[in-house]
Amino acid sequence: MILDRYLLRQFAVMFVAALGMFAFVILLIDLFAHLVRYLTNEVPFIDILQMSLFYLPQALAYSLPISLIFATAYTLGDLYARNELTSIFAAGIPFRRFSLPLLIVGIAASFLGFFFQDVVVVPTMRIKNEMTRTALRQHVAEHHSDIVIIARGGLVIYSVDFFDHIGQTLNGISIVEQSEDGDFISLIRAPRASWNDDHWEFVNAIIYSWEDDFLRSRPLPRTEEFREHPEIFRRSAVRPDDLSALELRLLVDDLRAAGLPYFEAETGFHNRFSFAAVSFIVILLSLSMSGRFRRNVLLMSFASSLGCAFVFYAIEMVTLIMARQGQIPPVVGAWFPVVFFSGISVLLMGGAKT
Repeated sequence: MILDRYLLRQFAVMFVAALGMFAFVILLIDLFAHLVRYLTNEVPFIDILQMSLFYLPQALAYSLPISLIFATAYTLGDLYARNELTSIFAAGIPFRRFSLPLLIVGIAASFLGFFFQDVVVVPTMRIKNEMTRTALRQHVAEHHSDIVIIARGGLVIYSVDFFDHIGQTLNGISIVEQSEDGDFISLIRAPRASWNDDHWEFVNAIIYSWEDDFLRSRPLPRTEEFREHPEIFRRSAVRPDDLSALELRLLVDDLRAAGLPYFEAETGFHNRFSFAAVSFIVILLSLSMSGRFRRNVLLMSFASSLGCAFVFYAIEMVTLIMARQGQIPPVVGAWFPVVFFSGISVLLMGGAKT
């Protein structure tokens, strides 16, 4: 327990320092990427500061894996350079037992990172993106157009020209009802519908149906039959990055049921879990590289962590693009980099000094 506490103290100091450093660098990259447009649109300094603060959780999430691999590599490299690990091994303590606290940290970081992304990063990034669009006069509101929803197992098909999430209204509505055999029952058309607690209320709706072999039309009586929640229409038109993991899962189901492209949404869903698992993988990778350099520990740790992060993100970017385009299954696109680096870590672990 004394050695566990000693190892964690050494690791914690470097981890906090690295997390702050990498997060600051990512904040600067985001700031300079938009700085010219901020100045062109005369965005006030206080607004730029607020947008940077809302981007901070995302910067921390991006920095977490890099900071973990850097802190682990530096801590163990420093212990090797001072011959402290040699004394520990001579006392009969195997490397796997000594490094166990860091593996537990990696597992905990993966779970905490997932919930941090879902609970903190997604809402703050939504606010940050909206502030950026407003500051740069980019008109992208919470309004969505050309939405198709298949509900009730395919018995009801909605076609909506325009959906207002804030006002919870549908505009330009066509609703097709069909039987389980696929036979046409009716077509409802209305210029507008408003959500009223638990159902849609239509304005000037007309229903078309077959009567005596003729397609007849009549005003639609007041009905509470249509209860598809507004969130279904919103999920079908928002960016996957703006949704939580549960909402992403529901979005994938909605798109599949509607026969619409779902690869991007499903890739984003799997990526939420695979990205969280990276925290454990990078610590495992650092442990496998430990003891491979005894000089210039700080520089070599920094270079190795950045090199591994660059290779990982490059592979991940390629596989995610392929998955979003449907060239490979979404689960493969999200998890291939994690599995690939896990295999490398296991192979290198066999040659680690113990």
